Amino acid sequence: MASLNDIRTTFLDYFEGNGHARVDSSPLVPRNDPTLMFVNSGMVQFKNVFTGVEHRDYDRATTAQKCVRAGGKHNDLDNVGYTARHHTFFEMLGNFSFGDYFKADAIPFAWELITREYGIDPKRLLVTVYQTDDEAAEIWRKVAGLPDERIIRIDSDDNFWRMGPTGPCGPCTEIFYDHGDHIPGGPPGSPDEDGDRFIEIWNLVFMQNEQLPDGTMRPLDMQSIDTGMGLERIGALLQGKHDNYDTDLMRALIEASAHATSTDPDGPQNVHHRVIADHLRSTSFLIADGVMPSNEGRGYVLRRIMRRAMRHAHQAGAKDPVMHRLVPALVQQMGQHYGELVRARPLIEETLRNEEERFRTTLDRGLRLLEDEVARLPESGELSGAAAFKLYDTYGFPLDLTQDALREQGRSVDVEGFDAAMAEQKARARAAWSGSGEQADAAIWFDLADKHGTTEFLGYDTETAEGEVLALVSDGAEMAEAKAGEKVSIVLNQTPFYAEAGGQVGDTGVVRTDTGRAVVTDTRRSAGIFMHMAEIEEGTIHPGQAAELLVDHVRRSTIRANHSATHLLHEALRSTLGEHVAQRGSLNAPDRLRFDFSHGQGLTPEQLARVEAEVNRYIRQNSEVSTRIMDPDAARELGAQALFGEKYGDEVRVVSMGSREGSGKGTDKRTYSIELCGGTHVGRTGEIGAFVTLGDQASSAGVRRIEALTGEAALAHLQAQDRRVSELANLFKAQPDEVPARVRSLMDERRALQNEIAQLRRDMAMGQGVEPKNINGLSCVLQVISGVSGKDLGPMIDAQKTALGSGIVVLIADTGAKPAVAAGVTSDLVDRISAVDLVKAAVAALGGRGGGGRPEMAQGGGADIGQAEAALSAAREVIDAA
Repeated sequence: MASLNDIRTTFLDYFEGNGHARVDSSPLVPRNDPTLMFVNSGMVQFKNVFTGVEHRDYDRATTAQKCVRAGGKHNDLDNVGYTARHHTFFEMLGNFSFGDYFKADAIPFAWELITREYGIDPKRLLVTVYQTDDEAAEIWRKVAGLPDERIIRIDSDDNFWRMGPTGPCGPCTEIFYDHGDHIPGGPPGSPDEDGDRFIEIWNLVFMQNEQLPDGTMRPLDMQSIDTGMGLERIGALLQGKHDNYDTDLMRALIEASAHATSTDPDGPQNVHHRVIADHLRSTSFLIADGVMPSNEGRGYVLRRIMRRAMRHAHQAGAKDPVMHRLVPALVQQMGQHYGELVRARPLIEETLRNEEERFRTTLDRGLRLLEDEVARLPESGELSGAAAFKLYDTYGFPLDLTQDALREQGRSVDVEGFDAAMAEQKARARAAWSGSGEQADAAIWFDLADKHGTTEFLGYDTETAEGEVLALVSDGAEMAEAKAGEKVSIVLNQTPFYAEAGGQVGDTGVVRTDTGRAVVTDTRRSAGIFMHMAEIEEGTIHPGQAAELLVDHVRRSTIRANHSATHLLHEALRSTLGEHVAQRGSLNAPDRLRFDFSHGQGLTPEQLARVEAEVNRYIRQNSEVSTRIMDPDAARELGAQALFGEKYGDEVRVVSMGSREGSGKGTDKRTYSIELCGGTHVGRTGEIGAFVTLGDQASSAGVRRIEALTGEAALAHLQAQDRRVSELANLFKAQPDEVPARVRSLMDERRALQNEIAQLRRDMAMGQGVEPKNINGLSCVLQVISGVSGKDLGPMIDAQKTALGSGIVVLIADTGAKPAVAAGVTSDLVDRISAVDLVKAAVAALGGRGGGGRPEMAQGGGADIGQAEAALSAAREVIDAA
């Protein structure tokens, strides 16, 4: 039996052997189509090629494209796990022609691959064509020998493809497989076409027309081919299965899920395992392609998929996070073809584990709330929108997760009520938000960009330049001139000033014209326009003037040093902690740097020291910091690190620094740090000077933060530390290297004295001597004592119990604030009386609440020491009743 990996390889090999370029799958986040949330078909990465906007060095291609349908109009999430062929993640096999071959070659390619390479019985195949596409019908008769009854003409959009309301379009031909008359369903175009007997396995699009805005069509100059065949669907067919989840790849993931949850893969938990298997693929590939769980956009869709899988794992009986434990099984199945899974495996595992740990803390409470709400409903009654919104708002349950949980009970949700509750919350948020004013002014920057074009940045190569003042803006409006004392945003045609982006703060400096001088306090960017936020220091400035532009060199130098240091820090963290480390944000300011990165726990002092030492080693190496403009794919082939969530165009700036020791010379593989970055950097690493970390702390869930200093700031910090150590050495009359030992000795001495003082307090408190009283035949010590703290009561109880041998002790400490209570019962009496009961009775009399511990020892606190005798009487009553 051919595996899905074999089937994929056969497809790609066949078309590569027929002159097609084998093109890698594009990332799931579209690079060239902002209208799509995720890539959902094989043609997405070629969209600009089909329209003629982009040209490549091949005119026919073949791909196995990873696709996700879980958001927007292409959303199969609700059906996943319950049907045979719905997935959130799937692979689309395709062959493409860009003005090269057309129908006469595309149809024979398809027929030969399916019947000869895959060995599918031609008698089981039939096709559909668009009603007016006589050419395709005739080719099918000639190439495949299909009779007219197996060439079905369809007059609907099912067999006519459009890229959008306007643009390339054309008829389709679809290939169907007949599973036999023992399965319900009719052929395409019949009333029973929705049955499972006839299953579409391949769609060939003949892109031959252009639809114009007026609704008419014209023939395209470049007629092209776009095909798509789902790997899971053709794999099920070739493996003799009628369910995609029974294929070898999906079966392996289902069995991994069953093993992890100690359940039967084919038992009552089967749907849960199917959902987990599918969602494991989509979540892992999305994370590998840079999407991280969040509360908006693509990250929110990822989180919805993750939480749906985690709820099903919970329903399957998983007591601990399970999704991350399944990643090795996925990598084993798909990692050979999709290398990004192998590279991102540590990050995928950590992200899944962290998300599941967080979600499980609210899952039980959310499900209990859902059960309570359902219990109040009549049979088959729907859940109110308000209740569904509470689950979303309070417990992070997306609506579809609630719907999925209720679906298993045959119930629905009042979606209109949910939408109304959501709208009400948004209205409240809008009413509460006063706004910063910046958004209201945003339109002017787009107007200026339309009028003048975007600002050209010169600052990679220079800190001084000349430019033309294009506009002066204040309070969202253009000004004819700006006078001394006025604050204004200056717009120039070109500038050496860096605008805040990618964690690097904006430049400051001076803009000077023949009639005035402005001090630039910050530089920002909107709609491609650089906004030089300035105050006119002298004279006047007006549009149309030539200007001298001077960046604050000292400040820029410290910012560059900090930015370059973050690159070295990033690589040192990956070297020390593992490949899962990825940048999650940064700040490169003149006085310090801050770096946020993905990691689940704090660094040990040893790890932090190792990171600091490694960064300084590469600073001392004084290697050249080189920059190159490259194609994004070429940059990634070099191993360039990209900031997840950042969008990169057709060209990227690659910053490289450092040479790995002992690895020879001349190859990019030996470069220490390679990153995609638009910021400014030092010329050589030695210009950073020195690097000192200030510590590691949590930034957010699964993200750590390191703050550090470089250059003179690092030196000043070390000098200050040295002065403090010298001061301590003088106080201790010791050498500086002896200070740690002296401090430890003093701490030990202090601890011993504290223990001695505490013992003396306890001895004094009990020094008057305590005669045990006989209560209910038991030897008891009940006493109010002063001069001790609550934490002293435990040892005093233990001492009294030892002295009694058999008996009960109740002590109330008058601490000068809130009284403390402790009770002890010797082990031979705990079956008769509990220290917990004694403490609770005393605490209540003291005006407190609670109190607890073990039967032999318990403690609590009160509010009113004036009720101490009443508290002892309450304890005595408990003893009397025992």
